[in-house]
Amino acid sequence: MSDFNLKWDDKGLIPAIVQEINTKEVLMTAYMNEASLKKTIETGRTCFWSRSRQKFWFKGESSGNIQKVKEIRYDCDADSILILVEQIGAACHEGYPTCYFRTIDGRIHGEKSFEGGLYVLDELYKTIEKRKKELPKESYTAKLISDKDLLLKKIEEEANEVIDSYREDKNRTVEEASDLIYHLFVLLVERDIKLESLLEELKKRRK
Repeated sequence: MSDFNLKWDDKGLIPAIVQEINTKEVLMTAYMNEASLKKTIETGRTCFWSRSRQKFWFKGESSGNIQKVKEIRYDCDADSILILVEQIGAACHEGYPTCYFRTIDGRIHGEKSFEGGLYVLDELYKTIEKRKKELPKESYTAKLISDKDLLLKKIEEEANEVIDSYREDKNRTVEEASDLIYHLFVLLVERDIKLESLLEELKKRRK
């Protein structure tokens, strides 16, 4: 017996439309089952059911582009849900404010934001996680994870190279900063610190 007066489909799912409570823009559509709806209510953050991966996923769990739930409604036929949220960052994994950024005639609605592009960092983090799990012999990442002293030494070296690049071409600074970020990500994975934890800490420091 369901705890909710909703009409689930034959797979126990219901479409969930997500709308930004302040701008009223429709952000995305996903699917929920009864368990993910309960998680959404309990945590105050959107949790969906992935039909392709057959698992729960919290929006922004890795990218930091979370959705804070403000209200949940359902339609007159009780066969779809409307979730009003405060969107942090971009809703679309491609970096756009909404997943509905393409018009039928091929135009692009809205601009891609860097904050939404954090999925690139998410991909890097997940790749390093995979190296940690598999530890392939020829992997530099695996070598760093297995040798803590080497990892710390490389972080120190890369930080100094960023400083040294300050008076050189900006492209060198970009390259050295990228090297530093990569090594810092290896440190995060090695210590089992989720990317979300780092993003949440940075957001606390906003003024």
